[in-house]
Amino acid sequence: MSSVRVTIDRLVLNGFEPDQRQALVEALQGGLSRALSEPPGGPGGRRARLAPAMSIAPMPLAPGRAGSGKLGAGIARAIAEGLKR
Repeated sequence: MSSVRVTIDRLVLNGFEPDQRQALVEALQGGLSRALSEPPGGPGGRRARLAPAMSIAPMPLAPGRAGSGKLGAGIARAIAEGLKR
C-alpha cells in the first residue's frame, strides 16, 4: 500500500471568523483525506492525474460555521474530481 502526503503551505481565509476558519479547514482536511485514500483508479477505474494547479467553479458561502464546513467539503470534492479527470 502506498501513502500520499499532501502539504498545504498556506491557506488564506480573509473575512472568516476563527470558528468559521476552523470548520472550513476541518471539512477540507476530512474531504481530501477520504478522496485521496480511495484506491488508485477509484470506483470509475480511472487513475488520478497530476495537477499542479486547477480552477474550480465558484461556490456559495452560507453564514456561520455550518456554511464554512459545507464550503470546505465542497472544495475538497472539487479538488478530488479535478484529479480524476
